[in-house]
Amino acid sequence: MDDREYMSVALDHAKLGAGKVNPNPMVGAVIVRDGQIIAVGHHDHFGGWHAERSALEAAKRDGVDVRGATIYVTLEPCCHQGKQPPCSQALIDAGLARVVVGSADPNPLVAGKGIRQLRGAGIDVTEGVLRDECDALNEIFMHYIVSHQPFVLLKYAMTLDGKIATRTGASRWITGEAARHRVHEDRGRFAAIMVGVGTVLADDPQLTCRLDDREDGGHNPVRIVCDSRLRTPLDSALVRTAHDVPTIIATCVPWNEPAAKPYADAGCEVLTIDADDAGHVDLAALAATLGARGIDSVIIEGGASLAWAVLHAGIVTKVDAYIAPKIFGGTAAPTPVGGEGVETPAGCLRLTDMTVTTLGDDLLVEGFVDKTGRTAVKQESVEGGATDVHGNR
Repeated sequence: MDDREYMSVALDHAKLGAGKVNPNPMVGAVIVRDGQIIAVGHHDHFGGWHAERSALEAAKRDGVDVRGATIYVTLEPCCHQGKQPPCSQALIDAGLARVVVGSADPNPLVAGKGIRQLRGAGIDVTEGVLRDECDALNEIFMHYIVSHQPFVLLKYAMTLDGKIATRTGASRWITGEAARHRVHEDRGRFAAIMVGVGTVLADDPQLTCRLDDREDGGHNPVRIVCDSRLRTPLDSALVRTAHDVPTIIATCVPWNEPAAKPYADAGCEVLTIDADDAGHVDLAALAATLGARGIDSVIIEGGASLAWAVLHAGIVTKVDAYIAPKIFGGTAAPTPVGGEGVETPAGCLRLTDMTVTTLGDDLLVEGFVDKTGRTAVKQESVEGGATDVHGNR
């Protein structure tokens, strides 16, 4: 095996922390001597051992001497005291001879300092092995640690003619099992999931993560409903299960108003956000509040009016569009993004760094929102009731 292959193993171990380490990055580590893997580790949960220390502890438990060995780590070792002591010093103290790094750490507390400390101690450091793959694994962390704003993913699925439901509102199922599994994988790694109250009224979704191939079913994201006037039914699935899954009702109604008390009693957090010019929840202010709380990532799952509103508010980082080889037709059948729309093609929002993935019979088109040269357009209500594209189970 070569450096790339060992780093690939470290990446596989890093993924084991998905949904459990936020807002920290997912990191994996592999210790190798004489062409043999002698210890592995990963960052398992927020506040727990970092991957490097996890691998060192695994070697210690097995009675393996790591002096003179090489460690492969997907992210630059930290060199500052946080919830855990600095990993760079741990590697120096352990007597490792070589450190192979995937991603550079953009955290200003690290940002090259960890590598400089290792080299200063006489350790051979190789940088940038599988850098693109390591960067992609932690796209959420990379965005959040610099901007302090959540990484916002707008997700929808549509037919080949751009419909998210039939003219009667039926939408289960547009996509196949492989695409729906991918959606639940994303729910398992994102900190929060957001819908508008119209989607709650139309679909009564659970917004939980259900992965049959995981014993725990997957990490459940915090559920957020944009509900300016507190119209979420008290008997909805979200409210009824709020004691089991953290649920936030983002509203313009003061949290101490009598109308908010039944939601609080049911286990929901009523989060009061200032209204925008249209009298709805100010989405930019909501994103800033969530970021300040350490919520590093949010999936937007419905509906069409909320999709338009978050795009217009400029808070969307990335778009995932699932496209099924189906045609619904119908002038009245809803489309993924509602609202007023742009006036001219030049006023569109563009995506960059596009990728296309085949999932069963469906296609997943991913791209990052190009926020340069955006044309401001009138914001519509965030509370439309378009049915979610995957059925919002």
